[in-house]
Amino acid sequence: MKIIYSKYLPFKGFRAINLFGIVFARKEQAELSRQIINHELIHTRQMLELMVIGFYVWYVAEWIIKWIIYKDRFAAYRNIGFEREAFDNDRNLDYLKYRKWYGFARYV
Repeated sequence: MKIIYSKYLPFKGFRAINLFGIVFARKEQAELSRQIINHELIHTRQMLELMVIGFYVWYVAEWIIKWIIYKDRFAAYRNIGFEREAFDNDRNLDYLKYRKWYGFARYV
């Protein structure tokens, strides 16, 4: 996985963002931990399952729906099914070895 440290991406308040399988991390932050890298690897698998564009369409649509429900952008982000799967499993560095395809569906 390619990691690029940047002053601009992701937005302040976030450590990393995975865009098309390339991870951008805040330059002023410490090097990414194995946990964060694993979190982003989980997102890469989700992207592959939905042929990348499907992932982003679903992600944005779910975020908008959750924003309406929670009336809070950050709460909406944390409750997106893709994020819930990644946050629930990012400490388990073996998760992707046994994860079934479309594993995110359990979190929607």
